[in-house]
Amino acid sequence: MIFRTMLLAFATLGALSASAQDAPSVPPVPAAPAAAAATVSIVMTTSEGPITFALEKDRAPLTTANFLRYVDQKRLDGVTFYRAMKLGAEAGLIQGGPQGDPKRLLKPVPHEPTTTTGLSHVDGTISLARFAPGTATADFFITVGPVLSLDANPAGTGDKAGFAAFGHVVEGMDVVKRILAAPTSPTAGVGVMKGQMIAAPVRILTVRRVK
Repeated sequence: MIFRTMLLAFATLGALSASAQDAPSVPPVPAAPAAAAATVSIVMTTSEGPITFALEKDRAPLTTANFLRYVDQKRLDGVTFYRAMKLGAEAGLIQGGPQGDPKRLLKPVPHEPTTTTGLSHVDGTISLARFAPGTATADFFITVGPVLSLDANPAGTGDKAGFAAFGHVVEGMDVVKRILAAPTSPTAGVGVMKGQMIAAPVRILTVRRVK
């Protein structure tokens, strides 16, 4: 009797096991993909050719909104790329903007460090030039190659806030590299910028949103 009961139990377990094997497996529910951060496209037409950017309106909202005000009010039309800081072969940055022209400038924008935005000064990054944090207006620079020393560094010494990266080049890095390779004056410029001023500044003809 006991043996028969055990056989029935094993039979029941076997049936349950077979039933479990025969049941269709339920596929796992895939995780929803992370939403891409929203960007705004602009094209900067220079005397050397066009450069197209994606500006990070989600991740760097203050800096992007500030730059778009200059774009929409056409305050960057007719300014120049005036600086080429070379850091070895095909590396460094180019800088452009109004150079303090009071007729073009709006009030400074609050500083958005890379520790807040999650951005970094990798190849083709556009970032705001500044003196002290919170003094940036419309002068900007574009990196060629990674220049990570421009990121915020809370563990560093001195000015730890870095620069406010707010977008990247989508097309036109060949133009950026040509500007970086432009001849510079050995005597023009003040302080760290001495020897980095482009001898024949490159004109920025227009800057417009891409529709």
